[in-house]
Formats: sequence, C-alpha cells, structure tokens
Amino acid sequence: MQFLVYILAYPLLWLISILPFPIFYLFSDFVYFLIYRVIGYRKKVVRENLALTLPHLSDPERKEIEKKFYKHMCDMFLEMVKTMSMSPEEMERRFHVTNIDLVLDYAKKGKSVILVASHYASYEWLLTINPKLGFQGVAVYKKLANPYFDKLVRKIRSKYNTEMIETRKAIPTMAQNQRNGVLSMYGLASDQSPKLDRIFHSMKFLGVEVPVHTGAEMLAKKYDLAVIMVKVEKVKRGFYEATFLSLADNPKDFEDFEITEMYLKEVEKQILAKPEFYLWTHKRWKHKIN
Repeated sequence: MQFLVYILAYPLLWLISILPFPIFYLFSDFVYFLIYRVIGYRKKVVRENLALTLPHLSDPERKEIEKKFYKHMCDMFLEMVKTMSMSPEEMERRFHVTNIDLVLDYAKKGKSVILVASHYASYEWLLTINPKLGFQGVAVYKKLANPYFDKLVRKIRSKYNTEMIETRKAIPTMAQNQRNGVLSMYGLASDQSPKLDRIFHSMKFLGVEVPVHTGAEMLAKKYDLAVIMVKVEKVKRGFYEATFLSLADNPKDFEDFEITEMYLKEVEKQILAKPEFYLWTHKRWKHKIN
C-alpha cells in the first residue's frame, strides 16, 4: 500500500515541480484553500499555540497570523517539491546568504561545527547552501514512516551534496568523522519538543516553561565542535535570506545549557518579529511545565 501511494503521488509531485513560478504559486494558493478552508489541518493546534504564546495580541490579530502562516506553510512544503527540478542558478537567486565568510573562516581553521536552525521561514531550502561552505554537510533528520517517501525526501534534500542521517546515527557519524579527520558541518533543527526520555533542561520559550532539546550543545562539547546558528528570513514570496550567527567557538567554556538558551532566545526574536513564518502546526508546547 505504501508503494502504491508513492507511485501514484510521484508523477503529480514531478509535475508540480516543473510548473513556472507564477502558476506554481497559484497552485499553492489552491492547496492553501484546501488545507485551511476545507480540511482545517491541525487548525486547533495552531490556534492553541498562538493563544498560549501570543496572549498580548487580540483574537483578530492572531487570526490574521494564522491565515498568513497556512499560506506560508503551503508555499514552503511545495518549494521543497520544486527543488526536484530547480537549477542551481535559480536557487542561488532565490536563497541568498548574507555572511558566508563567517562559516568559511571555520573551514579555514579546520574546525568542524554544529549548525543549529529552527522551523522558521525556509528550513528546506537551507540545505541547498552546502556546496558553498567548505564542509562535508550532514543533516540530522527524523525518518518518515513511508520508506518510499523517505527515500524521495532524502533524495531531494541531498541534491546539493548534503548527507542525510537519521537521528540515531548522529553520534556514530560524528565519532567516525572525528577519527578520520573529516571536516564536517552537522545541521540540527533544535527548537521542537524533545522526547520525554531525553529531557535534561527546561526554560521559558515564548513565555511558557517547556522542556528543550539540548543535544546540539551536548554533542558540541563532546566532540569540540563550534556552534553557529542560521537565521532564515522570508524577503518576499519565493525569496529568502540566511544569516549566520556565531554562538560558541569553544563550547566547553560555557555553562551547561547556556548555549541552548542563547540559541532559543534568538529563535524567539524571529518569531515575535514575524510569527507567521514559524511552524505552528507542531505540538511544541505539549509538555509545558505549569
């Protein structure tokens, strides 16, 4: 059944990917109508998250953010599909990096790094910058239940030579690369809710006390990796800008969880400035601490 779903969906995905951009975004508007107006995908979760984290806004203001979020979410996931057929030149035009020298300096020093990102703006197109960075790019991701779609997503995300590894393989991969002297950049999205058996720290995130992921910081200290953050902003529809921010050159010099809190405070700034570009469909606050 999983294979049947895949072979039925793949031709449609390919056709979507080759649409000219004006028609592509008209199609995204149609998908938005279905997802938001007809299906109401996770609308209850989104509204609960917005009410919990943005209580200072009025109901009409949160409703406007909600609509903008769903439009952006449809754009973003379809843009991942668009990656299947986009040329590197077109991607370069649409996803701009402002300060790539910051990352190149680490490569020149022979210092491997952990890159922490968030589910904000375009975290899918972020994977396309790997060839410019001077590292072996490694992205840690959660495997999809459907093995055929999992293979497709890995293929799309690996188009720009980023190695995709499952979460359980992160530590063995880092250990092996360190033994073999492979200069690497490990990308982790660390802003979502951790599993209950992996909770080591909590903090206020958007005003709510919640458990937070600490894996990036712990791995950085274990393998002496510099920690940098990337902040992606949506300039306009179909165009993004990424900026790198150095968090810790020598992570062992920092108190436990200090780097994690620095990172999440930067994520907060982005969300509060333009909340419509955050991924509100995730149950980020399901384990909130009262």
